Amino acid sequence: MTTLGSTDASRWVAGWRALVAADPLAGAEVLGEPSVYWERPLASEAVAGWGEAGMARAENASRAQEVLRRLSAPDAVRWLEAPPPGMPGPWFGGMRFGEEGGDEAWTPFGFGRWTLPEVMVWREGGGLAVAAFAPEAPGAEDAVRARLERVATFFPSSVREPRGAARALRMSSPRRDFEERVERALEAIHAERFHKVVLARAVEVEADEDFDRVDILARLREQNPRCATFFFRAPDGSAFLGATPETLCRLEASKLETEALAGSAAPLRSGELESSDKDRREHMAVVHYILRALKPLAEHVEADGEPGVLALKNVVHLRTGIRAGLREGIGVAELMAALHPTPAVGGTPRENALAFIATHEALDRGWYAGPVGWVGPGRAHQMVALRSARVKGARARLFVGAGIVAGSSAESEWRETEMKGLAMLRALGGGHV
Repeated sequence: MTTLGSTDASRWVAGWRALVAADPLAGAEVLGEPSVYWERPLASEAVAGWGEAGMARAENASRAQEVLRRLSAPDAVRWLEAPPPGMPGPWFGGMRFGEEGGDEAWTPFGFGRWTLPEVMVWREGGGLAVAAFAPEAPGAEDAVRARLERVATFFPSSVREPRGAARALRMSSPRRDFEERVERALEAIHAERFHKVVLARAVEVEADEDFDRVDILARLREQNPRCATFFFRAPDGSAFLGATPETLCRLEASKLETEALAGSAAPLRSGELESSDKDRREHMAVVHYILRALKPLAEHVEADGEPGVLALKNVVHLRTGIRAGLREGIGVAELMAALHPTPAVGGTPRENALAFIATHEALDRGWYAGPVGWVGPGRAHQMVALRSARVKGARARLFVGAGIVAGSSAESEWRETEMKGLAMLRALGGGHV
């Protein structure tokens, strides 16, 4: 497949057609590793993209708002025939947790980066559909039609199952350093500098041979059906991928869905979680923050009366669903600016907690805990990039975090991050840790 590379075009031509196939990820068999991937198994939503017909980059949060508004515009893409109304995307990408960072391995990802694939395959109805994109130029329509025909002819009808053998992993993450940071956070909480702060740590992982990242995706989606599995490849060949349970915002016209996801326990402790004063305080801080943030943006906001429990394979969380009807002119750019970062990944009060993270965490989060997902005209779905890793060759850096509040202990927070890291480690290890 010809790669056009990134382009400064402001308008693109696109076409689509139905595809007799079952699994977007199976396209890796003939098209190679995708440049973007997104799947929510329980919602029957899956999309894979190859190549780069367009790319949008933001250098900071202010510029990201401008870019997101442009990607949400209805006139950026000229369709040869109207696409299905439920089509995800067509722009896929993410952005950093915060402004600052000193890890050069994150440089290829930029502060924010969104890709318009040359070819995109997604679940549509009972089958699949394929779309092709090209910058508006003489011959663009012919190029789009040719890509559609080529993909329809050769796309596999199979399902891409996990098939990598179990592999040994070498892991390192200094426990004492993390526990000392938790203890400093508890001292600051006792001094009333903030009520909650989320501290993250990295786990360095190395294998004997390069990771098969398509196989990692196949394993993540199989093992984490209640999560969104995501994958974004950077220009240097590194990739950021994971399976996250937390929705930042899901937008359909003026209807918004979001959630508070905070308070965690091992699966066998799910009953204790609902009655835990510490976990409920941590959770309600996130609920109240989101409700306050949405108030100036929405005509009305409603939240579940009581938190429920979201049960994942290795951990359970308290969850409160939140819905809103947005004011005219409010879109994904305004929502992301207002909501990110929530106390579920930062803390409260927000500025005090973020200042503590910047000073004490000793980690460049990069895209970890930042918004990742897709954007299109009047629609968007952004998740918080948790349970994730940056992978290149035979090396991976896995990211996990825990919320620190009064009543936390360094030992229990270490155990919580161990639980949260299991899903990603099992995917990296071919089902074995």
